[in-house]
Amino acid sequence: MPIRLEDSREYIEDVGEEVGRKAKRLWHGFSSFALQDNVLEVAVGLIIASAFTSLVTSFVSEILLPPLSLLPFINRNMEEKFAILRIGQGYHHNGTHGYNTLEQALADGAVVLAYGTFLNKVFNFMGVGMALYTVASVYEWCSNDSIIKCTVKCKYCKKRISEKALRCVNCTSWMDGREDR
Repeated sequence: MPIRLEDSREYIEDVGEEVGRKAKRLWHGFSSFALQDNVLEVAVGLIIASAFTSLVTSFVSEILLPPLSLLPFINRNMEEKFAILRIGQGYHHNGTHGYNTLEQALADGAVVLAYGTFLNKVFNFMGVGMALYTVASVYEWCSNDSIIKCTVKCKYCKKRISEKALRCVNCTSWMDGREDR
């Protein structure tokens, strides 16, 4: 059966209206989700956290670690510390004994344990953690809102609960010793 031009035009208009309705519903759902207060707060918090992390990383790698590399047993930048697990092909052919830099060892194909880079990342992590703890402590000192929650282990179920709890939320035992009487 041949399709008439009038029928196809009507079909295209119906499909266009249906697509328009679905697009409006999709946009409305997305905008109501994305523009909620808590989603915006999380987005702003992540952006601030990213900037804060880069600031602390810069502090640790550019201010804290260079004085540490002056210690006699380190004698070079922390990131340049490495150990050779397997030498490369050109180890004995380059006229020197050993690799001076991590890049030199990697270019020669040596298997390298870059413990200096790992230590640098550990120092960065500790720096970010200490800075966040300091910010939380200052916030707690300035306001009555507690960010840092002190917890203890329940002596019966061994799960962490609030230090101020009278009963364990997991096993419902009393924390004042009533269970022992």
